Amino acid sequence: MQKNLFSTVVFILALIIAFAIWWFILGDPANFKDGEGRHQPINLLGTIFVGGYFVPVLIMLSILVITFVFERIFSLGKAKGKGNMATFIRDIQRHLDSGKIDEAIKTCDRQRGSLANIVKTGLERYQAIAREGKGWEAEKQMAEVQRSIEEATSLELPVLERNLIVLSTIASIATMVGLLGTTVGMIRAFRALAHAGAPDAIQLSIGISEALVNTAFGLFAAITGIVAYNFFVNKVDTFTYMIDEAGYNIVQTLMTKSK
Repeated sequence: MQKNLFSTVVFILALIIAFAIWWFILGDPANFKDGEGRHQPINLLGTIFVGGYFVPVLIMLSILVITFVFERIFSLGKAKGKGNMATFIRDIQRHLDSGKIDEAIKTCDRQRGSLANIVKTGLERYQAIAREGKGWEAEKQMAEVQRSIEEATSLELPVLERNLIVLSTIASIATMVGLLGTTVGMIRAFRALAHAGAPDAIQLSIGISEALVNTAFGLFAAITGIVAYNFFVNKVDTFTYMIDEAGYNIVQTLMTKSK
């Protein structure tokens, strides 16, 4: 629910900001030789404005990409927890080797983050089984601990992977929108060339500007989205590997202690 609300709010704000930038900043009459006519740009801002109605859409997509990049950086930083994860895993392993389960749980409380939550869930389940005193076999105990770790992992992974598909989708859409704007611009340019008598220089320049501006914005949003997507996918894969490795080591250590 919160995820959908966040995405909806970001989309609406990005749309409003994009059109405001396009009309009030890029479309400022001071950027054009003909003022309110907005057909003869005298600087780069005016040139971008005459790129047409696809420009604000591409600006919106660029804003969305940048927003979700910062959201992923913040979320993954929070999921990492406090301190170095490798050091945290070593501390947990040291406490387990010494049989200090409570100390290991306290270390998880200090570290926080996704990995700490998963490890803490497994250790607390191990303690709960020990307190129940049902005389479970070591293999059955570890199977239950492994199950609790897997359940905790399944709850944490969506947080790590959130909005990655959005970045990938925006990158694809930006390419298509940019290409569509480029095509429309070229149609306008060729129409100006086919004008009876002398070519319509203003419409020709507008068409060429529309084509190039849309190409540039489309490529910017697409490249940024693709690079960000691949970067975060690699980060999530590394994170997932550390979670799996930590879970396996914890189960093996506890099994050794239970025998």
